[in-house]
Amino acid sequence: MEAKKVDTKEFELPETIFVRDIENRVFQGICLECLSKILGISPIEGSFIDNILGRGESVKGIHAEQDPKTQTISIRVEVNIAYGVSIPEKAEEIQTKITEDVTKMTGLHVAQVHVVFKDLISTQAPKKAIAKEADVKPPQAATLAEEYSDVF
Repeated sequence: MEAKKVDTKEFELPETIFVRDIENRVFQGICLECLSKILGISPIEGSFIDNILGRGESVKGIHAEQDPKTQTISIRVEVNIAYGVSIPEKAEEIQTKITEDVTKMTGLHVAQVHVVFKDLISTQAPKKAIAKEADVKPPQAATLAEEYSDVF
């Protein structure tokens, strides 16, 4: 009976598997940075109650889904857009910027960037808010006699 020769290289240099996990917060952060550089849009904001209770994801309106088998990612971004801005042009700008940055920073192929325009940013809203603030008079200070009188 002949003894089989064992390849010792297999024991000396075992095959190494490299694994990297990227949390969704990283993709959300990259997307937020991209959105902050684009004029005419604003990201969706979470409510104060959601932040206090810790509900939902850390960034509202940005959803990332990874496919580890194909090393791809699909991203859904919800934004508000300013009145008068071309939606098709802005969608293409958002998609291109996010795709370039995510691919450059993570090495993953971006399979899809779905942009959802949730609301319109009115050009009149800031002007109305400023006008209302100008109409509001500051409260007048009460004198000590008025503040601490016995009369109810």
